[in-house]
Amino acid sequence: MTTPPNANSITADEIKHLEFIQAVVTRLANGSFLIKGWTMTVAGAFFGIAANSLSWKISLTGLIPIMGFWLLDSYYLRQERLFRKLYDDVRNPATPIDAFSMKVNAYHAQVPWNEVVRSHTVVNFYGILFLIGVTFAIGGIVKATSG
Repeated sequence: MTTPPNANSITADEIKHLEFIQAVVTRLANGSFLIKGWTMTVAGAFFGIAANSLSWKISLTGLIPIMGFWLLDSYYLRQERLFRKLYDDVRNPATPIDAFSMKVNAYHAQVPWNEVVRSHTVVNFYGILFLIGVTFAIGGIVKATSG
């Protein structure tokens, strides 16, 4: 089954618009990747010190940057999802979008914060690091109370 000519045709301006949006999505994904790298570096440093000294204070302090990076990565993931919604609407000829518009405000209700923060991609990564930090903290507390 073939489609009639011009049924799904996209203009050169729409293609350029899609390229702009894709560039933003790529930058956001790269930022998220870098945030995860920094998280591993900072968490590893805190966990290394905590494992060496079994200090519950250091372990709990290490949870603060993990939570901060979790929120920052969630922000990047939400922005990426918002731009993907814009991309879908730009490529759909039935949806009226201003030429070269990068406004994603209309999609905020479709991509709520609480769903992004609890999504599998961030919970699996940051949740495991958080549990490791809590484990070190419990170990430090046990050591402090028994010693």
